[in-house]
Amino acid sequence: MWAQVLLFLVPALWSSNYLIARLGHGVIHPHTLAFGRWALAFALLLPFVGAGLLANLGAVRREWRHLLVLGALGMWICGAWVYIAAQTTTAANIALIYAAAPVAIAIVGVKVLHERMGRLQWAAVASALAGVLFVVARGDVQNLLALRLAPGDLWIVAAAVSWTAYSVLLKHWPSALGPGERLAAIIGGGLVALLPATVWEWMTAPPLPLTQYGLFLVALAAVVPGVLSYGAYSLLQRELGAARTALMQYLAPVYGALLAWWILGEAPRWYHGVGAALILPSIWLATQRVAVR
Repeated sequence: MWAQVLLFLVPALWSSNYLIARLGHGVIHPHTLAFGRWALAFALLLPFVGAGLLANLGAVRREWRHLLVLGALGMWICGAWVYIAAQTTTAANIALIYAAAPVAIAIVGVKVLHERMGRLQWAAVASALAGVLFVVARGDVQNLLALRLAPGDLWIVAAAVSWTAYSVLLKHWPSALGPGERLAAIIGGGLVALLPATVWEWMTAPPLPLTQYGLFLVALAAVVPGVLSYGAYSLLQRELGAARTALMQYLAPVYGALLAWWILGEAPRWYHGVGAALILPSIWLATQRVAVR
């Protein structure tokens, strides 16, 4: 029952990250925001899972490679790269492009998780891909033909691919750790992956003063699209499987576009509506009949 409720709640939590990405532009550097977000998230989790991690150090040692890969995919690429993208694209674009990830998860699930897809699902995949391309091209096919893509859109496409890999591997790689302990260990791996890029950013990027507003964004990112959403996502995967859990992301563009309109004043454009009309039902069709094992 709680899993069914979370399917509709988690996308709203996740969508807040698209707004944080936009609000952080010019306030705090992307890798600094991502590193601070996950360092604080780790600190918040530690009182609850620290004893479990100490009791399962052997499992952490056995799984450290998996934890490092998952951390790099889920916390570095799907963290800092989203914040980099927000410098040159909109929150609505981020949400819509990310909406293609469930379709990709369904495709990879055929090979990796041995889930099945019929002709209807493959048709839905093609429709969703068309929707993503339409949004990236901003409704103008010439943008694709001339390869005039905003850098932020490309960063988000890369992050969506990384999220697909994270989601499938999270289910594919078994773990002896409980959900909370595993999330904390993955965050630890993400901090290891983030550290070199963050240090490089501190050394090369123009300095930005650390303000109360920047710290507020770090804290907000750590709690809402951090501990709460990632923890709920792990629980959903355990209860419902990868494909059915991926279904929830079709709500993220709706929440993201509405929140961006309300808070940032980014009114949705006509091509967002067309892209959503192609993406959203396609994701539903692509996942509703997938057999989850």
